[in-house]
Amino acid sequence: MAYEFVKTRREGSVLVVTMNRPDVYNAMHAPMHHEMSQVWDEFAADPDLWVAVLTGEGDKAFSAGNDLKYTARGGKGTAPPTGFAGLSSRFDLEKPIIAAVNGFAMGGGFETALSCDVIIAADTATFALPEVKVGLFAAAGGIQRLSRQIGRKHAVDMMLTGRHVGAEEGFRLGFVNAVVPRDRLMQVAMDKAQEICAVSPSSVKATKRILNGMDDLEQLKATLLYSRLVISELRETEDFTEGVNAFVEKRKPQWKNR
Repeated sequence: MAYEFVKTRREGSVLVVTMNRPDVYNAMHAPMHHEMSQVWDEFAADPDLWVAVLTGEGDKAFSAGNDLKYTARGGKGTAPPTGFAGLSSRFDLEKPIIAAVNGFAMGGGFETALSCDVIIAADTATFALPEVKVGLFAAAGGIQRLSRQIGRKHAVDMMLTGRHVGAEEGFRLGFVNAVVPRDRLMQVAMDKAQEICAVSPSSVKATKRILNGMDDLEQLKATLLYSRLVISELRETEDFTEGVNAFVEKRKPQWKNR
């Protein structure tokens, strides 16, 4: 079906999903979260689709994450139960998703990539969890997934500073599977998708089922629910209001610590 904020196309057993708000660097708001959740619902239910490739429209951004300007303007709505991009709190998907990161992946954009099974990054890609700079924290799984994928010390450094990490450093840290030239990104991602399609889809689903079970044993769902509780409390602080306003007004925030 047609979507307003997402583009999809089928290539054999592969679903290509493109986040499509390039005017705001593919930042996501509530309507987009719900569209993407529907995309993943349909992907999960279609027996002829085995692998998905997720990327962003345009040359600059995979996704800038949460659309703070939409929030500051009083934009309505919340993410669906399946979480950020309809993916961060989806715990039962048994089909792999490859993130083809074509530019910067900031905040929720990075968390969306971390929710995928494989990350192929263009050599121009940049990653960060900069939420602490605007009075938030990485509540859409960034804390949990990054610390599990690269280890706590390196993850804490990124989370507490909000610093930017290039694709090559991301590869060395371990959250990026491969770094490729920008003009070859989609071809390499599609080649990886076809490589997965060449093996038993039943075996892939069984493998994903075990991985999902490991997430359950590690209480991923419970810790993400706790993140929602903490972020709701944080939204009541003066620092949250100041952080969002400073971001929209393009100025340095004046923190009050209350």
